[in-house]
Amino acid sequence: VQLQASGGGLVQAGGFLRLSCAASGRTLRWYAVGWFHQAPGEERKFVAAITASGGDTYYTDSVKGRFAISRDNAKNTVYLQMNSVKPEDTAVYYCASRNDAWPSTNDYEYDSWGQGTEVTVSS
Repeated sequence: VQLQASGGGLVQAGGFLRLSCAASGRTLRWYAVGWFHQAPGEERKFVAAITASGGDTYYTDSVKGRFAISRDNAKNTVYLQMNSVKPEDTAVYYCASRNDAWPSTNDYEYDSWGQGTEVTVSS
């Protein structure tokens, strides 16, 4: 599967963005999808994930209550709604799919990765 992440950009603190992860080459409906981010000089870190069914979602503590992951299997797309963004959310955001219905917080357990979309939050 090929994943294409989009929707990044420059936003002021307190604002919002919606990232999209569009898949091609294979349906995503049977697979969990995660979002990770990587800030300059740091390792890639887990942000959010969603089960294949969309019935369960998972978030890192720092984004709980602010970010929401969702999926539209008819459009073969997963979204990350980012609300009340903070400067510390600045990073390149990557989506990834896992050959399993259940997600993981470990990036090495994902099989396919998008190219990343850059999010910059100004204070």
